Amino acid sequence: MASDRKWQFKTKFRANAYGWRGSNLAIARLKEAASEIKTVAKSDPIAAGDGVVSLVERIWPAFQGIDTSSGALGAAVFRTIIELIPILTMAPADHATRSKWLERLFEAVQDDGVEYLAPLEDRWGEIAQYPVLIEQYADRMIEMVRRAWADHQTFQHVIGTSICLSCLLESGRYDELQELLATRRMKFWSWHRFGAEALVRQGLWEAAIVYAEAARSVTNPGFSETSIDRFCETLLVDHGRSDEAYRRYGLRAAGGTTNLSVYRSLVRTYPDRDGRRMLLDLIETRGDKGKWFAAAKDSGFLDIAVECAATYGADPSTLVRAARDFCGKEPKFAATVALLALSSLLAGGGYDPKVSEVDDAVKHLLAASRQIGSFEWALQELGELEERRCAPGREPFQHAIQAALSRWHPRGPSV
Repeated sequence: MASDRKWQFKTKFRANAYGWRGSNLAIARLKEAASEIKTVAKSDPIAAGDGVVSLVERIWPAFQGIDTSSGALGAAVFRTIIELIPILTMAPADHATRSKWLERLFEAVQDDGVEYLAPLEDRWGEIAQYPVLIEQYADRMIEMVRRAWADHQTFQHVIGTSICLSCLLESGRYDELQELLATRRMKFWSWHRFGAEALVRQGLWEAAIVYAEAARSVTNPGFSETSIDRFCETLLVDHGRSDEAYRRYGLRAAGGTTNLSVYRSLVRTYPDRDGRRMLLDLIETRGDKGKWFAAAKDSGFLDIAVECAATYGADPSTLVRAARDFCGKEPKFAATVALLALSSLLAGGGYDPKVSEVDDAVKHLLAASRQIGSFEWALQELGELEERRCAPGREPFQHAIQAALSRWHPRGPSV
């Protein structure tokens, strides 16, 4: 039975506790609440499980007045729930306690205005733990979902659909699950992935890949594509078909917030493949070559980085910083990217760059060129930039190059 515990986070998750611009504060409060629950979980896992339920049922009432247009709050809620689900799942609660938790969670799901709690619905069968509870929620929802999906004339949304599908999956009612999914007129991966997982659990993993491929949206190409790619990729890798997984899905499935993190994700998945080849494959597959400069540079493939920088797709500010960082250890690379940064600035590259970046780029160019005995070459290149026609509005940048060049000559002072 869950112990009575006074949670500090409860006072910060009152109904309508946050105003329209309260997103950042709400995100901070979520982190504090998650940290408090995780700390308690080390010594009292049942209390921590009850804490997860208490937090979840307060999220929508507290956050409903916040502007969510940036997506930051929704992402934070998603991450928090994903982090806390294992605490809820593994808590050694008895049947009665877990039943009460589920009822509270179910009510929170029904009241949730923007589906903050979707990750809970997707894992409902795991959270329920007890077979009787899993069957109870499957039976509770299945007829409503069946009636809604059988009506092909109108769209009817059943709150808690994923609860039903998750429980059918976890209870091993695979035939009922597939029959239910077959009644839906349009395939939707968020729901049909339960059918794919059912095939995997029956040992039909190749059929699961075919099933997943068939769930790709025809009317909305691109929707859930990455999730489907990752599902299929994982199955192929797990069954020893790594090369096929890489060719068919890996280059699209690798994810991250930056191109560097995308590349590193791919390397982690395929540690035995050539890293250089994988980077080139990513660039070819995903395009926008200039945006891969940082990934190539930080991965040590400086020649590829130069090729990326030469497309003018790389941000000139990034190039200037790279010239600074590599001036001492890779002067040839530093001089090249500094020159490319100047060319990009004159051509209109960069988002609202500062004229001072010209001075920095010139300084790094000349410092690096001295180290490789190419100072005169650098001055000559600057002279050509001085004469080159620049993009409209970039005249101040060209004037800055002219001013910088006037301060330097082959026998000028040291950089």
